[in-house]
Amino acid sequence: MTWQVELRQEAYWWRRQVVGVEQPVDLLGGHRSTYVNLDNAGTTPMLHSVREALRQAEETYGSPHPSAGYRARRSLELYEQARAEVLRFVGAWDGTRVALFTKSATEAVNKLAAEFPFAVGDVVVLSEMEHHANLLPWRGRAKIVYLPVDVEGRLEVDALPKLLERHRGHVRLVALAGASNVTGYVSDVYLAAEIAHRYGARIFVDAAQLAGHRTIDMGDAGDPRSIDFLSLSGYKLYAPYGIGALIGPKEFFRGGAPDLKGGGAIRFVSLEDVLWNDPPAREEAGSQNVFGAVALAAALRTLQAIGMDRVAAREEQLLAYALDRIEEVPGVEVLGSASREERLGVVAFQIHGVPARLVAAALGWEWGIGARAGCFCASPYVMRLLGLSRQEVERLRDRMLDGALDELPAAVRVSLGLYNVEQEIDRLHEAIRAIRLGEFKGRYALQPATGEYLLDATDDIGRTL
Repeated sequence: MTWQVELRQEAYWWRRQVVGVEQPVDLLGGHRSTYVNLDNAGTTPMLHSVREALRQAEETYGSPHPSAGYRARRSLELYEQARAEVLRFVGAWDGTRVALFTKSATEAVNKLAAEFPFAVGDVVVLSEMEHHANLLPWRGRAKIVYLPVDVEGRLEVDALPKLLERHRGHVRLVALAGASNVTGYVSDVYLAAEIAHRYGARIFVDAAQLAGHRTIDMGDAGDPRSIDFLSLSGYKLYAPYGIGALIGPKEFFRGGAPDLKGGGAIRFVSLEDVLWNDPPAREEAGSQNVFGAVALAAALRTLQAIGMDRVAAREEQLLAYALDRIEEVPGVEVLGSASREERLGVVAFQIHGVPARLVAAALGWEWGIGARAGCFCASPYVMRLLGLSRQEVERLRDRMLDGALDELPAAVRVSLGLYNVEQEIDRLHEAIRAIRLGEFKGRYALQPATGEYLLDATDDIGRTL
């Protein structure tokens, strides 16, 4: 038996570990079909192991505290076990780093940006492919310079030394996406780390899109290729319970004041003074998200039990199949399609002559396929991939200021998880072919105020739902 066949067979077992994958949904015209979730880059479904871990935690739930009774002690134990699981998952188990729980990867980036000790003239290097969550928090805190992407949307890491040399002595941080949530391209963050450290800068990796699909090893502190800071999100790790994490050096979080202040973050408070706690407590003011931590830990244990190398191999297999099937359809253009190497299972595409948001609406209503259309919170990157000029971007901005969103740039995105199978890609292929030929069962109306397509209220088929 070849390894390709083994992986395909294993995928059906993995599929049974995911909640809701065989869910039937209503389609246009009163039909029903099993839902196909191809929106994993947005959020992944929950694992059964997560559901079971939460069920057990419910029995002893309390507010974590070492001296408030059994429930409080047990919840604290689970919470700290989850923190250790995060460090283990990202290879940060050298004793010098701490994992801080946040409500999302977005909050993690904002926390780091708020607490980074920038001075006047300091520079942050970002890339043109960044998600808004790793783009906006840095604005107004330091001067931003951008590492370019090539015509296919791949990060030009080789251009980083020249950029750092140009701003030598001023670059404090290089902040990059581990993988794009638009094209799926995986950046060589270890090479970027080596270059950044050579110039005296630290590196932060936004691993929200990467963590559920590839092995991450932050490395030992002091290693030239080690990662200084990293964020991830439970939403994209099969644990959608409102939790993320920021991992970084313990010593970094001992200085200054935390960005969120309140109970649990302090050792002593008077009416005039405050003594902050040590990390991680000083960075997690308020009531802890115990269930989110328990869910994340259970998901990470399951992924490690499967093996991230096997997850990556299976998703590469499925991605190759998906690209073959999508590119078979005439008139379909995949963004960043020249190279298939070093990509996650994320495919953004356009169907010539059919608006992207109309494609996504039809996929959902008529084929029961969950896909997404838009710029995927990475607008500058998507507009670059779509080839929009500066003048076109400015014109679109002016129209949006006037309240007209009917020309919003967009692509369609399908994104894969470890549980997806080839038959689901076949249904996507069938749907794209029909949409390309204009074979819609329903009538859709553009909403100028939102840019979305909704079923026409006068559509007789729509009323049968």
